Amino acid sequence: QVQLVESGGGLVQPGGSLRLSCAASGFTFSIFDMNWYRQVPGKERELVAGISSGGGRTNYADSVKGRFIISRDNAKNTVYLQMNSVKPDDTAVYYCNAWALFGVRYDYWGQGTQVTVSS
Repeated sequence: QVQLVESGGGLVQPGGSLRLSCAASGFTFSIFDMNWYRQVPGKERELVAGISSGGGRTNYADSVKGRFIISRDNAKNTVYLQMNSVKPDDTAVYYCNAWALFGVRYDYWGQGTQVTVSS
């Protein structure tokens, strides 16, 4: 059974830091690209950051470049999102996503974790 379980969300003050984790199970984590998305009510889900299966390539939304860092530990089947210098606009539900294309597309999602940036 495929599972992606996010953790680490919560309330943080503007300018603070938070680290999200996503623990994966039920599939071969090391061959999937991993992404973090976020969504606020009434808006489309937005890609925040992505990392290749081996960890050698990363990409970020312009809105988080220089502030967020995505990383992964294939030995622990876990992907992380280090969020620094957070802003109120970073408030959203953050979702972990595993993606691969092996003839057919494989797309797995976590249940999401709420991040609220407020003083």
